[in-house]
Amino acid sequence: MTTQQLSDAELASQPAAYWTGVAYEALIAYIRARQAEKGYTQPQFWLLRNLSKNDISPDGEGMTLRELRQAMASYLRPEDDLAAEAEVLLERGWLTRDAGKRLWLTTEGEQARVDIAGLAPSIVSVLHEGIDDADYVTTLKVLQRLIRNAGGTAA
Repeated sequence: MTTQQLSDAELASQPAAYWTGVAYEALIAYIRARQAEKGYTQPQFWLLRNLSKNDISPDGEGMTLRELRQAMASYLRPEDDLAAEAEVLLERGWLTRDAGKRLWLTTEGEQARVDIAGLAPSIVSVLHEGIDDADYVTTLKVLQRLIRNAGGTAA
């Protein structure tokens, strides 16, 4: 399907599920490619974020891989191997593992999380190029309404 030759009336009849799927795959591919260029993966960043008391973790306590998978269940992709990603972070010294197999963020890992988070604005800038903030907000509101109309929860 292409949008170049479609009128607004024709676009209005296009399946949102198709276009949201195409958008999701394109956005994830772009984000992950930019992250790979910088030497890290999206799941590695998520591990750091979920273990940081300055980010997603409410208390900075260590977590097992099972707990981390549960915490990330809504955004992990089938190909994401948290065990392998955690091993890379352990080798870098960004995580440690205790006797109970809980992963903990190190001081170096926290600094890496901060540094990596600093790269996000440049990715967002490219993705939002040519999109007015009002149009972006309207798009998200429409998507949230579609989710609710389909019986889902748009948090």
